[in-house]
Amino acid sequence: MKLALAQVNPTVGDLAGNRRLVEESIHRAREARAELVVFPEMVLTGYPPMDLLHREGFVKDQLRELETLAKASQGITVVLGAVLSEENLRPKGLQNAGVVFSDGKMIGTRAKSLLPTYDVFDERRYFAAGEKREPLHVPALNAHLGLAICEDTWTPHVEYQIDPVSELAAAGATHIINPSASPWHAGKPLQRREMLCQIASDHALPLIFVNQVGGNDELLFDGGSFVSDERGRVIATLPLFESAFSVVDLAQPEMSALPLEVEEPHRIAQLESGLVLGIRDYFLKQNLPPGAVIGLSGGIDSAVTAHLAVEALGTDRVTGVAMPGPFSSDHSVDDAFALAHNLGIEIRKVNVSPLYEAYLEIFANLFGDQDDYGLTQQNIQSRIRGAVLMAVSNQENRLVLATGNKSELSVGYCTLYGDTVGGLAVLGDVYKRDVYGLARHANLKTERIPIGTIDKPPSAELAPDQFDHNDLPNYDLIDQTLEQLIEGERNLETLETPEGSQREASLNVARRLDRNEYKRRQSPLVLRTSPKAFGTGRRMPIVHRYP
Repeated sequence: MKLALAQVNPTVGDLAGNRRLVEESIHRAREARAELVVFPEMVLTGYPPMDLLHREGFVKDQLRELETLAKASQGITVVLGAVLSEENLRPKGLQNAGVVFSDGKMIGTRAKSLLPTYDVFDERRYFAAGEKREPLHVPALNAHLGLAICEDTWTPHVEYQIDPVSELAAAGATHIINPSASPWHAGKPLQRREMLCQIASDHALPLIFVNQVGGNDELLFDGGSFVSDERGRVIATLPLFESAFSVVDLAQPEMSALPLEVEEPHRIAQLESGLVLGIRDYFLKQNLPPGAVIGLSGGIDSAVTAHLAVEALGTDRVTGVAMPGPFSSDHSVDDAFALAHNLGIEIRKVNVSPLYEAYLEIFANLFGDQDDYGLTQQNIQSRIRGAVLMAVSNQENRLVLATGNKSELSVGYCTLYGDTVGGLAVLGDVYKRDVYGLARHANLKTERIPIGTIDKPPSAELAPDQFDHNDLPNYDLIDQTLEQLIEGERNLETLETPEGSQREASLNVARRLDRNEYKRRQSPLVLRTSPKAFGTGRRMPIVHRYP
């Protein structure tokens, strides 16, 4: 069988545009003389459509687009994911399904059986589970296609009472087709590929995995589509983080004689590629042509954010604003300008000291004359800078990119309505250690992030001689503790103290994590890069007393 893999980047809700993406790939497949072309899960709606599924007319409009694809399947078989509506499935009435067209007509559908409700998934809110797990006979291919939609193949990692792939294999499937919208996090491509290849080997069936690519709000989809032969060997693969199309002939013995060596990008390279894709699609799919504005402090977080923005949008669509205040060091301002020069972006300088002095006069009237107003005095500098960035955003229609990292957001080392302002938190799911990793990765070929920015100790520069370590434990301890609490979901009793650290320091990190949930609720959207990011995948109460 000669089959085509169509790894496309749909936009949620762009029903006609997504249909055109499908038609274009069908045309390419037909020109390449492919007999079968496979698309991702829910390709017409884009994934996840969330409560658009409840909006009047949305599903009907998608079904109309689906109907037009029957004609496009003349002389070829097409497998794609779509939302189907069935009156007898009330109250939900909808199914997440695989649809097969062949020679100009729909020859069958199979609904997704396993509807995930963990982490970022909430499919039982919208869909009824499929109950038929039988292959579809396609005469034009002389094949029985076993449609297993995304989660239907994840039984090795999630405890379910049924195993759709085993049932399909037992019912006589000749191929397992896995249309997917599988969100990415660092390390997932390898995990996913190893799992699916093992399934192919266990059932001695070729498996075709076609994944969505692109950014949709906080979720990033890596693509990474591939074909495994019946021995569990990868014989064709598509790249990560980009739209792609490829044709593979399962009947060619030379293709399956040896497994294909799949190069797995290292973790930091994946992080950069995923974040760049997330930024690019966030702007592209919202049609935000003026680009981004970023506060450049001379620190590591704003430098890495600016680098990623330039990679995603280009130099002409990224503007930096340096906003020195009374405690800003000369080298921080110099580093901000050096960064802008290295990246080739515009930078503007705004001295916020006069505004800061005006606030001190207001504080004296409000609170009485004092030498130091503590956090109030520190935070007002950050809030002045946030207001300046929002002024640029309002005046020039630019989106502010927040620069805080996951370590800082976790322990609340950020100022509400100050450095948390913005429309997108690029590094909000990136620990401090990986921010440094991204900076070093950016400098592999030439210096983009100034070396001074990487080498100097981190500081908010909101008070004289202020450094992060004055208020926080070292970031190694913070990151190791947070990984246990967030990704590992441990409690205080099972929390392990990092080697060489004091337990009280780890407990302090844990307490700060819970205490600052209210700040994260008011922070910008966070691009998800880990198995447990702040956002829809982690829903913690603000008010609770569990340790």
